[in-house]
Amino acid sequence: MLQALEQLPVDPILGLSAACRADPNPDKVDLTIGIYMDDSGVCPVFEAVRRAQLELEQEEVTKAYLPPAGDEAFTSGMQRLVLGADCAALADGRVSSIQTPGGCGALRIGAEVIHAAAPGARVWVSDPTWPVHIPLIGSVGLAFESYRYYQPATHSVDFDGMVADLRQAGAGDVVLLHGCCHNPCGADLDLEQWGVIADMAEAQGFTPFIDIAYQGLADGLETDAAGLRLLVSRLPEVVIAASCSKNMGLYRERTGAAIFVCNDAANAGAVLGQAKAAARRVYSMPPAHGALLAGRILGNAELEALWRGELDTMCARINGLRGELRAALEQASGADFAFIEHERGMFSFLGLSAQQALRLREEFSVYMLDSSRINVAGVNAGNIDYVARAVAAVL
Repeated sequence: MLQALEQLPVDPILGLSAACRADPNPDKVDLTIGIYMDDSGVCPVFEAVRRAQLELEQEEVTKAYLPPAGDEAFTSGMQRLVLGADCAALADGRVSSIQTPGGCGALRIGAEVIHAAAPGARVWVSDPTWPVHIPLIGSVGLAFESYRYYQPATHSVDFDGMVADLRQAGAGDVVLLHGCCHNPCGADLDLEQWGVIADMAEAQGFTPFIDIAYQGLADGLETDAAGLRLLVSRLPEVVIAASCSKNMGLYRERTGAAIFVCNDAANAGAVLGQAKAAARRVYSMPPAHGALLAGRILGNAELEALWRGELDTMCARINGLRGELRAALEQASGADFAFIEHERGMFSFLGLSAQQALRLREEFSVYMLDSSRINVAGVNAGNIDYVARAVAAVL
């Protein structure tokens, strides 16, 4: 039976990262995978996470399963973090949430619930979007449409094109939005543009599905959630996929949450039941360790303050790297790279062709996607000038 299977192509991101690891060039630079790296090239463990882990090790008495909905301290903390402690929908009991295996699990459970409610729903996704969005959400049987989002010529959001395309989205449709730090382009909506999307959702009846995997890495936890919170304050239904991979560094712990803002408290209960049933048939029980750490941090004022400070430092470093990379590229090439400094989060398109990206890999061992998407956090003091000179050489 298994012999009938064909070899699949290598994942474009993971394959390039593997090629970089195998590259013997001591000057090689990996700008592919979306993992935060410090200036020494290490993905660090937050001090708040270390302290929470020490506390957990001293107090933990069991390794029994968590229930399908996950750890309540974690899901409650994530609701407050994402929606804001003063969220009216929370006060009204209109919100339900479930712990998931990372943001990917949250996207899948969100899609499962959407499919259960509306099997014929069309999911509108931005062009471009994170490559895994479509196969992950589409695995439940939902159909897709795309809307314009990024204008390569100006390195900015094509908001007129976005609005024109989303005029076709109607009641029963879902619009997938990046909460902040758009992956892959780094160009985000401003609050006024979020307001226009809210107006359209009210008038046309579509449901926003917001992927907020990078809260805290653009301009801070509260600012980064402002657009999402605006939609929640105005609309009867919003589906959210949240993750602690980036903003707590819990990548391998697979710590996420699917959050559902519903019409009323009774509906929130029904949605939670659907989400738990979906989890039971997809992965049964969520992993505990990361959620217990995150829930402990979000439920302890001292640990949360420590974590917020560490996250602010990380955010400032990424934004600072954008300015430094812009300056290095402009000095090396004489070209205009101002757009890098105006974008947010870990990603940016450099505006190179696939052939130029190939030359960077083959001639300089600088690894980026063929789209020229880079992880800005892969740049550091030791490689920034080398990267800039390499890019200048292929322009």
